[in-house]
Amino acid sequence: MTASQFSALEYIKRLSAVGTALSAEKDDRRLMELILRSAKELTHADGGTLYSRTEDNALRFEIMLTDSLGIHMGGTSADPITLPNVELRDTAGHANDHMVAARAAVSGATVNIPDAYAATDFDFSGTRAFDQRMGYRSTSFLTVPMRNHEDEVIGVLQLINAIDEQSGEVTTFSAADQEIVESLASQAAIAVTNKRLIDAQRVLFEAFIELIAGAIDDKSPYTGGHCRRVPELTLMIADAAAATTEGPLKDFRMSPADRYELKIAGWLHDCGKVTTPEYVVDKSTKLETIFDRVALIRTRFEVLKRDAEIQRLRRLHDGGASSDAQALQREYEATIAKLDADRDFIERCNTGGEFMAPEDQERVREIAAYRWVNAEGEEVDLLSEEEVYNLTVSRGTLTPEEREIINHHIVATIKMLESLPYPKHLRRVPEFAGGHHERMDGKGYPRGLRRDQMSVQARVMGIADIFEALTAGDRPYKRAMPLSQALTILGRMKEDNHVDPDLFDVFVRDKIYLRYAERYLEPEQLDEVDEGAIPGYQARGSRS
Repeated sequence: MTASQFSALEYIKRLSAVGTALSAEKDDRRLMELILRSAKELTHADGGTLYSRTEDNALRFEIMLTDSLGIHMGGTSADPITLPNVELRDTAGHANDHMVAARAAVSGATVNIPDAYAATDFDFSGTRAFDQRMGYRSTSFLTVPMRNHEDEVIGVLQLINAIDEQSGEVTTFSAADQEIVESLASQAAIAVTNKRLIDAQRVLFEAFIELIAGAIDDKSPYTGGHCRRVPELTLMIADAAAATTEGPLKDFRMSPADRYELKIAGWLHDCGKVTTPEYVVDKSTKLETIFDRVALIRTRFEVLKRDAEIQRLRRLHDGGASSDAQALQREYEATIAKLDADRDFIERCNTGGEFMAPEDQERVREIAAYRWVNAEGEEVDLLSEEEVYNLTVSRGTLTPEEREIINHHIVATIKMLESLPYPKHLRRVPEFAGGHHERMDGKGYPRGLRRDQMSVQARVMGIADIFEALTAGDRPYKRAMPLSQALTILGRMKEDNHVDPDLFDVFVRDKIYLRYAERYLEPEQLDEVDEGAIPGYQARGSRS
């Protein structure tokens, strides 16, 4: 049955069904193939070709089908089309009217040819050569331009050899065939255009997000790459969790849309850092503000050493005996040695670490009580209260107040993300991105959420954020950790109910840490890992 034999109702039903299918298709290749196959079915054509218009004004072969010859090229097939593009105009700018597909594209009008071998207006030499090689005869052609909603021709739909269902013979494409294919071509053009617009918007959206993340990374030389690496690690962990078939995570799954949503959340998880002052983010030592003030303290020690030398010389000048001179020299050398040791100790304290012992904090306070004469001639303590406060920070380089400033970035992140008008498939982005500093025991920030109040995706991002920070080589307050050390710390965080225990086990068991390390870490960080020695880790089947 050809289109001319359809009843009006069947005509509408078939075209409506095709239109619905075109609107629902999300894959470019399947969409192109659906268009051509639908046109062939509606007109009972033996073959056909779908061309798309390129930006440089040519027609590109997208898919070729010929049922009787078993030809399926392009589209969803594994057989690509290697034919050159069909140019729409020659070098002088004249329309390429001798090629039927080009004429339809340039003129915007349908070309219906009853018999190609009898046509004199077009160059069918290539068609005749194909026919001779394949033992085929290309007779009737229906070539329809695909116009979008702006009346632009974005492609060409060409059908070959309409088949009469009664006789099985090749026949011409009827007026009804032409009408229905023109209707289909119009719907198809709109579907293709909409798909391209959606794709273009998505590309722009992702590029803008990556631009923001890149700007945050570039804001500080010490966090460069963090916003780029966390999304990658997040998806690696989430994919492994979604592939789990047993245990507490066996029901967790992610559709492509879910995965895309998590990817966007990963890229935006630190967007609030645009509000964080550089002097806090870049604080590489405890005494650093605009510059590292340890140099000033080093100068004060030199002043004390100078004063000790002056005192020794004065006492000698006042008539000390030779035995007294020797004693004074020994006393002076002991004083200098102690000052040098205290200076070196202060410099070591100025470098942040994982932990500062209470006795070291007390020694800082003792050294602070040394007296020296400043440039104004005043005798003052060697270290100010503010310097002591900074030098006795027990972990890292930040004071509690500065750490609060850093922590505020997640509040800013949530506020920024919750203010955006998300489409339905991205509405959970603020929750995913805003939960990566929460803890399973409710002692995290900013909302103090417990594990059962958080999505799996937010818990995944928490592990990714911590592990990236532990292994990063661009932090101002620490060196890049080897894998074994980072996993030990992360394991202890599991034991402390800081990170999700089930996700941590997946992270180790599926060797996500190693895949990430091989891609992003320096070779010297890839030390030997004894998974059995990682604190808190439970391999599959080890739970009672």
